Amino acid sequence: MTSSQHAINIEDLRQLARRRIARIVFDYIDGGVEDEEGLLRNREAFSRWRLVPHYLQDISRRQQTASLFGRDYASPFGIAPTGLAAFARPGADLLLAQAAAEANLPFIMSGAATASIEQVMAVAPRHTWFQLYVSRETAVTEDLIRRAAAAGVETLVLTVDVPVHSKRERDWRNGFVPPVKPSLACVLDMLRHPRWLAGLLRHGLPRFENWAPYAGDNASAREIAAYFTSQIPFTQTWFDLERIRRIWSGKLLLKGVLAPTDALRALDCGVDGVIISNHGARQLDCAPSPLEMLPAIRAAVAGQMAVMLDGGIRRGSDILKAWALGADFTFVGRPTLYGVAADGLPGAQRALQILQQEIDLTLAQLGCADLGMLTGELLREGW
Repeated sequence: MTSSQHAINIEDLRQLARRRIARIVFDYIDGGVEDEEGLLRNREAFSRWRLVPHYLQDISRRQQTASLFGRDYASPFGIAPTGLAAFARPGADLLLAQAAAEANLPFIMSGAATASIEQVMAVAPRHTWFQLYVSRETAVTEDLIRRAAAAGVETLVLTVDVPVHSKRERDWRNGFVPPVKPSLACVLDMLRHPRWLAGLLRHGLPRFENWAPYAGDNASAREIAAYFTSQIPFTQTWFDLERIRRIWSGKLLLKGVLAPTDALRALDCGVDGVIISNHGARQLDCAPSPLEMLPAIRAAVAGQMAVMLDGGIRRGSDILKAWALGADFTFVGRPTLYGVAADGLPGAQRALQILQQEIDLTLAQLGCADLGMLTGELLREGW
């Protein structure tokens, strides 16, 4: 298989990406932390649930439209924020934004993107949300918020699950940690991926474009990266959330919530929704999976805010399981990143198409003409 258009599932796109890009970048995308038990737990959480089909139903016309914050989207999922995407494919952030806009799905721009807020909003002005990482410098945080508002961003996503740098052992072994010093084995592997390497050299080292204005005049990519890593992570508190809520007038989401008590406190702070997440199993290896925590958080907030999740989704049926358990929306990170790494815009589009096709097929098999018919009554837990 050489083209993403021949990919049948997300794993096909993963294997295409693995072959095309250097191991140092693939491991960054694919890996977790420590023993990577969290990666397995995220997948196993979906495997625990069965969907019980009901037959003799009229499924001749099916639709998977989902509404969120007054907007209708084509499907109940969007693209999660994925940092440093341009190492996999030059311009990846813009390509992912374009794919999402064309498919009428939300795109959360990473706070560690290698394109600027202004550039992404020019590509997908009605579908882009912005993920905010709080800087050690209050003025920088406030300026990022001001820029997002000025560019027309309507939804701000505050990520809270990176209090410290995690132990991503694949990256440590490969030398893909600040300051980046690839191992000899990784350098030799890069040379075995000439198309990927040529693209990286032709476009230059990716830069944290949103952070460039604060790193100093004419700062190089390495200097900007050094500035970014000096500012992030930063120990955030509820005071920071309250301050951001006061200065941001749009929708405000909290990403990285796993405890029901945190969701309730976020509600008290005026947050419009939470994204249940363990950062793709890239922070705390022994954390529970987002799907495990969904029912408890859903019950705690009792419909007073939107409850979303990301982490571990590889099939359209996974998205429907989350929906049946009470998720208002879901997000995928690695699937679209595999797609764009493998084949640029066509690869990202193919990842979205695969998930949408699987949602449609699963709804048909379940006897559901639309998402409204998919309730917890169709779920069964077991191994």
